[in-house]
Order: sequence, then structure tokens, then C-alpha cells
Amino acid sequence: MTEDAKKLGELFKTKRKELNLSLKEVENATSIRASHLESIEEGKDDAFLAPVYMLGFMRQYASFLGMDGEKIIHKHPEALKLGKKSHDFAYGIGTLERRGSMGGGVKWLPNLLWAAVSVAAIVGAYFFAKYLGVL
Repeated sequence: MTEDAKKLGELFKTKRKELNLSLKEVENATSIRASHLESIEEGKDDAFLAPVYMLGFMRQYASFLGMDGEKIIHKHPEALKLGKKSHDFAYGIGTLERRGSMGGGVKWLPNLLWAAVSVAAIVGAYFFAKYLGVL
């Protein structure tokens, strides 16, 4: 977090307060989480997965406040040199099963049994109707 990032955050905070808006109202109007809005206003970048998210949220937030987001971003390039922080993701790839494999997804034996019972019921109904003389 740099001094320029704090100044940029103060710019957003001041404008929001001039418009007499709470963070919750801005969150509801822009669909940007209040925690992200707070991070922008405080000049923190650690709440974002990647710099592109912060830039996008800043543009949207500035637009909502009636400010020119592009102009602000170009005026404060130093504030937007966000820290390169790596995030660990645990997607659980090892737990995924291949689609279409016999062991994964929908089990084939119950489906096969239901299909056999359905075919037997239809064939039985046909012969029963023939026996009664309906067909």
C-alpha cells in the first residue's frame, strides 16, 4: 500500500460521502462487495485476486460516483502498481471423476434395470390387451 494509493482511496471516499452514500448503498447499486469497496477506499490491494479486478471495480465505482474512471486511473499510475501476491487455490482436482466412466457419475446398473422393467411392462401390456381382444 503506497501513499498514492491512500490518496486515490480518499478521493473515492470523499466523493461517496459528498453524495451522502453508505458503503452498503454503493454495494447494492454496483454489486461490488462492501469489503472490496472498503479496500479501494483504504488503498489496499490484498483483497483482490488479481490487479485486473481492482481496476475493473475502480472503473465501475468511479462511474457510479459520476467520476471519470479512466482519467483517475491514468492520473494515479503509481497507486495501481499492485503487489504481486500469489494465491493458493485448492480445486480438489484429484477428487474429480471422469465423465462417462463406469464408476463415475450416474450408475449404469440401476438405469439398465429400470429400462428392462419398462420394456417388460410394455410388452406385458401389449399381450394382455391382445388376450382381452382390445387389439
